[in-house]
Amino acid sequence: MTSLLTPDRSIAMPSMLGGTGILAPTHDPAACEPSQAEIRQILLDRLARTRAELKKRDIVAAILFDPTHVRYATGSRNMQVYSARNPARYAFVPAEGPVVMFEYAGCDHLTDGLPGIDETRPATAISYYFCDDHLKQTTHSWADEIDALIRQCGGQKGDKVAIESATSHAAFALVERGWQICDAQVPLERARAIKVENEIKMVRSSLRAVEEGVRKLEAAIRPGATENEVWSQLHQHIIATDADYVETRLMSSGPRTNPWFQECSDRVMQAGELVALDTDVVGRYGYYADFSRTFLCGEGEASATQRELYRMAFDQVRTNMALIAPGVSFKEYAQKAWQIPEPYKARRYFALAHGVGMTGEYPYIVHREDIDAKGYDGIMQPGMTLCVESYIGHEAGGEGVKLEEQLYIRDDGQVELLSDYHLDERLLAG
Repeated sequence: MTSLLTPDRSIAMPSMLGGTGILAPTHDPAACEPSQAEIRQILLDRLARTRAELKKRDIVAAILFDPTHVRYATGSRNMQVYSARNPARYAFVPAEGPVVMFEYAGCDHLTDGLPGIDETRPATAISYYFCDDHLKQTTHSWADEIDALIRQCGGQKGDKVAIESATSHAAFALVERGWQICDAQVPLERARAIKVENEIKMVRSSLRAVEEGVRKLEAAIRPGATENEVWSQLHQHIIATDADYVETRLMSSGPRTNPWFQECSDRVMQAGELVALDTDVVGRYGYYADFSRTFLCGEGEASATQRELYRMAFDQVRTNMALIAPGVSFKEYAQKAWQIPEPYKARRYFALAHGVGMTGEYPYIVHREDIDAKGYDGIMQPGMTLCVESYIGHEAGGEGVKLEEQLYIRDDGQVELLSDYHLDERLLAG
């Protein structure tokens, strides 16, 4: 069979955009790559959004340990995966006053030139791993330093202080010093949900780089290759283009495509099988590139069953994309969403749509069947970036199809498709 790929790696095929009224993705360099001046302003604007959400909740200061939140509020990037499980670096972000970055020992130079950080200090590592039996004493020293900073920024006993991803002893120590503790995830999720001016350029830049990585992954799909071998092509490319990491191992083949969430393995792919991928890449500038595709391994034609699965996933994503609009409530969206046929409901993807920025983020919109038990209401707003999800797999087994697109609600109310990766015409035919 003649290859579907043209020399420039593009494929002419039906688009997700047909009949949706959604704007096409852009590849204009000016819209996909921020200037140095824009980067500096984005960092300051993200900090301002963080402070605004703290003030809205009467929070005097936040102590951020989550490396994603640290990077969002301060621009500081260092050992992202390591920092996610070790409380060895953190940021003090007051609603008013100097921002202090507490950096891992020997890493203070990494914050040079970041406009939102006023001071960098060595972090006090509040973990048994670092402290052994001195943990209690070390935690109290940590809390004394944070206590002094809060008071210097105008905090008074009984004020609310937000903290996240630290040890329980750290929170207790701050309570002992008279502070009312709350969860920093709340203001940070709300801040991140609405993109600041030009932030979307960072998102587009991440997507364009990851799309090229997926082209390399797709080109490596062949009978006899292992899932891990193929998946590694994406890793190599995204690291070469200054991405951070892949958050999950979601690529599977053949019978491992149903149910979903069977992570990448050493299984050998066979001709005629489906290969399903969810990118989940924390990419350039720390921004998530999150789209899903399902491919057909080998040069043959797709079966009728494979085409039926793919068509349902396609219809679900396209229908639900068209419902994205400013002012639409999450519950309204769930009620109007494409209805999954009964034999496929049990293995539906857990979300209809979810927010996306530096990682998956607020909001999280579930199916109509789940919204009373697991969901919440809210309103789609300009500035939000959302992923529309589909997984179609029969409850009796067989293969499954995963598709997903990433979109942006612009300030003018129009919706733009951000992800731009082709569909498999062999699977969409018929």
